[in-house]
Amino acid sequence: MADDDIDVVIVGSGFAGALIANELAKRGKRVVILEAGGGIPSDINDYMERFYKASAKVPESPYTPNMFDSNGQLSDELNDPGKLPAGRPSVLSLATDVWSNPKKSYLVQNTKDGDKKLTPFSSTYDRVAGGTSHWLGTSLRFVPNDFRMKSLYGKSVPEFVDWPIGYDDLADWYGKAEAELGVSADVQEQKYLDIYFPDGYRYPMPAIPESLTDRAVRDALRVLKTEETAFLKMAQPPTEIKVLGTPAARNSQPYRNRRACAGNTNCIPICPIQAKYDPTITLNEALNHKSVTMMKHTVAYDVVVDESGRVSEIKYIRYSIDTKSDRLQNLQRVEGSIKAKIFVIAAHAIETPRLLLMSTNEGRTPEGVANRRSGMVGKHLMDHPYYVAWAQLPINAAKQLWPYRGPLITSGIEDLRDGPFRAERGAFRVDIGNEGWNFVVADAAFGGDPDVTTIDFVNGVNRSGLNGGRSGAGMFGPALTKTLNDNITRQFRVGFLIEQTPDPGNRVTLSKYTDGLGLRRPEISYSLSPYSRRGIVAARQMTDLLFQKMGAKEFTNVGKNDPTLFEERINGKSVTLNYGGAGHIMGTYRMGSDPTQSVVDSFQRSHDHDNLYLVGSGTFPTGATANPTLTLSALALRTAERIAKRV
Repeated sequence: MADDDIDVVIVGSGFAGALIANELAKRGKRVVILEAGGGIPSDINDYMERFYKASAKVPESPYTPNMFDSNGQLSDELNDPGKLPAGRPSVLSLATDVWSNPKKSYLVQNTKDGDKKLTPFSSTYDRVAGGTSHWLGTSLRFVPNDFRMKSLYGKSVPEFVDWPIGYDDLADWYGKAEAELGVSADVQEQKYLDIYFPDGYRYPMPAIPESLTDRAVRDALRVLKTEETAFLKMAQPPTEIKVLGTPAARNSQPYRNRRACAGNTNCIPICPIQAKYDPTITLNEALNHKSVTMMKHTVAYDVVVDESGRVSEIKYIRYSIDTKSDRLQNLQRVEGSIKAKIFVIAAHAIETPRLLLMSTNEGRTPEGVANRRSGMVGKHLMDHPYYVAWAQLPINAAKQLWPYRGPLITSGIEDLRDGPFRAERGAFRVDIGNEGWNFVVADAAFGGDPDVTTIDFVNGVNRSGLNGGRSGAGMFGPALTKTLNDNITRQFRVGFLIEQTPDPGNRVTLSKYTDGLGLRRPEISYSLSPYSRRGIVAARQMTDLLFQKMGAKEFTNVGKNDPTLFEERINGKSVTLNYGGAGHIMGTYRMGSDPTQSVVDSFQRSHDHDNLYLVGSGTFPTGATANPTLTLSALALRTAERIAKRV
C-alpha cells in the first residue's frame, strides 16, 4: 500500500488500536497498523505450551518475547532489557532486589525524587499484537460522579480535575463497547450509584453464575450495625453491604463463534478455550478487510511534525530475530517511515508518552510532540494501588468455599466506589477471588497455590503459613490428601482497587538506558499520596470487618523488605500496610478542554496537532476505581467515528 493511499496509521494493536482499526475498516478506510511485537498466531498452542513449561506462571509468561529457556527456566539473556528490541516490564522484574536495577528491569525506576522516597510502579504490560490479552475481562462502567471529581471534591483534593465529558456522553458508547467485547452481566444488578441504561437495554449475555465464595461474603455482610460501618464515612452507615456480579467480557453462553466459559480459573494470563475476549479477536476482524495491513516487529520511534504543525510521517525500525531459538544476537533491523492523513498512537500509557518524548524533530519540538502548550506528556501516571488480604474459614464452617471453580472473579463490592468520603480518602471497589491463595502466596521457586501449600505438607515446610505445627515432618498418602482437602477448600482472598490522585510528580520520562534497538527506555517516578494511603487504611478496616463476620482466620503476610510498606495507626494500633499494581496504567496524556492543562480533547485529538490522536487509558484525567478497559474501549469507538468523518 503506497503512502499516498493510506488514510490512517495506528501505532499499537491493543484494545484501542484494534477497535479503531476495525471501525475504520468497516467504513472502507485504508489503515496500516504498526505493531512493536509479533503478529497474531494462527492458534494459541505455542502460547499454551510456553505457559505450561514456564517455571513462573506470571501474566507475561505465555507471550513473546519468550522469558524462559527450553527447560522452562528464566533466561538472563532473554530478559536483558538492554538487548530486547521491544522490551516490556514483567512481574518478575518487580522483585525487591530487582525493581530499581536498570540492568534487570525494563522500566528504569527511580527510588528518590529529591528528598522524597519513591516506590515501585508495580503494573506490567505486553507488547505483542493485542498486547492486553492477559487481562482479566472485568468490564465495569464508571459511575457518573467519577467524571466530576474537581466539581465535587476539588476544594479538599486540589489534584482532581473534571473530565471534559460526562457519563451522559458515554452511555451509548458503553453499550456499543459491551456488544463488541461481549460482556456478560445483569442490567438490574448494575444500576447502582446512579449508573443508568436505556429502557430495554440488555447486556449481550446473562451474568456469569456466582461462586460459593461470593455467597459466603454476601451472607457475612448481609446484616451489619451502623457502628461497625461508620469508618466508611458514607452518607449513612450501611446496615448491609451488597455483593454484586462483576460484568465480564467472558462468554456465559456461545457468542460470536466463541465458546462459553468452562471455569478454568486461568483468565490471567490466558483463557485456554478463548471464552474471554481479547483484542486479537477484533484485530483479526480488521485484518480480514483488504484495506487494513499490519506491520509486525515494527517499533515507531519518531513522530515527524511539518512546518504547519501537522504530523507528516512516523519513522520506525523493523526488526527480526531467530524465532526458533529467540536468540537475540541474530537481531536485524531496517529503518523506514510511513505517511498518512491521520495518525493514531495507541501504544499504552507508558509507551505512548515515551514515543512522544523521543520525537524532538531536530529541536523543533524540544519537549516532545503534543507537549508544546501543556508540558503534561508523561505526567499524572496512575494505577489502582491494589491491597490484598487472605484468610481461611474455620474447619467446622457450615460451608466450604471450593476455590478454583469458575473464572478468577465473578463478583465484587461496588457500592463503596462513591460517597462523601472521597473528599478525604480514596474510594475503592472490592473483588472477590475464586482462586484461593493462588497468587498471594506465590514464590519464585515453587510458583503459586495450590503448589505452595502442597509442597509445604509434602516437604514439611511452611511457606503458606498453614503447616506451622508440622514443620520438618513431611506427609504422604491418605493423610496428605485429607490435609490438602481440609485446607485448600477453605482458602479465599479479597482485593481492593484504590483510587489514586493524578499527581504530576508521578511521571514517565526518558532514561539514559536504551533497549536492543538503541532507543531510550521509559523512566518512572512513582509514589502514593496521603489521600490514596488513607484509602488503603479504609480497605484494611473493611478487611477486618469482613474476616470477623466470616469467622475467618487471617493469613495476610506483608514482606519485611517490601518497598511499598508504610505504617498507619488503626484504632490506636500501628499497622503495616503495602500494595501492588492492578495493571491499570492511566493518565499520562490526559484529556481536557484547556490546551494548557491537558494534552488531548474529548475526542482524544492532540491540542497541538490537528491530525494526531492519542488514545487509550492515558487520556483519563482521573482514574476512579473501575477497571479502565470498558471506558477506554467506549472512548476508542467514539474517536473512531470522529476520525471516519474526517478521511
